[in-house]
Order: sequence, then C-alpha cells, then structure tokens
Amino acid sequence: MASARPDTPARQWAAFLSKHDPAIAGVAKAALARLRKYVPGAVELVYDNYNALVVGFGPSERAAEAIVSIALYPRWVTLFFLQGARLDDPARLLKGAGTRVRHVVLSDVAILDQPAVRGLIRQALATAPRPIDARARRRMVIRAVSAKQRPRRPVPAKAKRGPL
Repeated sequence: MASARPDTPARQWAAFLSKHDPAIAGVAKAALARLRKYVPGAVELVYDNYNALVVGFGPSERAAEAIVSIALYPRWVTLFFLQGARLDDPARLLKGAGTRVRHVVLSDVAILDQPAVRGLIRQALATAPRPIDARARRRMVIRAVSAKQRPRRPVPAKAKRGPL
C-alpha cells in the first residue's frame, strides 16, 4: 500500500489561510506576494501558532535569524520588524515599546508600497546580523502547527458576552 503524499508547504499555507476571514486572507496573500519581491531569497518560516498565523522571512531555517514577518490575526495583518527598535523611523510608522520588535498594522496592503515602509524593510535587511542571499531560491518551511488555537475569524460581539 502506497503511503499518502504529505501536503506541500503551499497547500498547507492555503489550508491555514482558509481558516481566516476572506478579507484578512486577501491582505495576507497580497502582503506575502509583495514581501517575496522585497525580500528575495528568503526562507519563509511558517508558524500556525495559538495566537496567530505567522510567516517569518530570514536567511535560514533558524527563527532567531528572521528579519521581518507578517502575522494574521482575526481582524488585521501586521508587519513585524524583529529588530525594529534599532531602525531609524523618521516617519514614526513603527509601533511598539519593547526592547526589540516594532510593527506596522497593514490595514491595507498598499501600506507595503509606501516609500517609508519600503525604506524600513530595506534598512532592516541592510542591518541584519546575517544577510539574506537574494540569489538563493525562496522556499517556504512549515515549522509548527499548534494543536490548540484561538479562533481565526472575528468572534461576533454577542458571542463574547456571558450568559444573560
């Protein structure tokens, strides 16, 4: 008896996206396509975690080397700069107060095309401890799938309330 062929990362990614609201999935697909152009040669590390579906872009399969990532939540998609606290941000786009990570909420995928955001991405790539080889072949690696997950679609307001 032949064993079933495991899903490809692309099929798994599509299945992960299908759990999300179509509008959020659409922003994520478009963001992924743009980041593939802006960060050529990256290894895309996918984590379908408890809180969010995340794709990190780095030079290797080591999560610690990821430079930027996108995370899908029930109501929005966020672009994270994993060493964002070090970036020069004259337009003051970066949000967050931690010691390392900063983010930009992608209310619209066109935000990725803004010169200031493109500049932040270029700066993050240029200052990364280990650069991404732009000549390398891009590849997606499914790193982890959490057995327990928060809802991937917004919970209706009525459902949030307790019993009457």
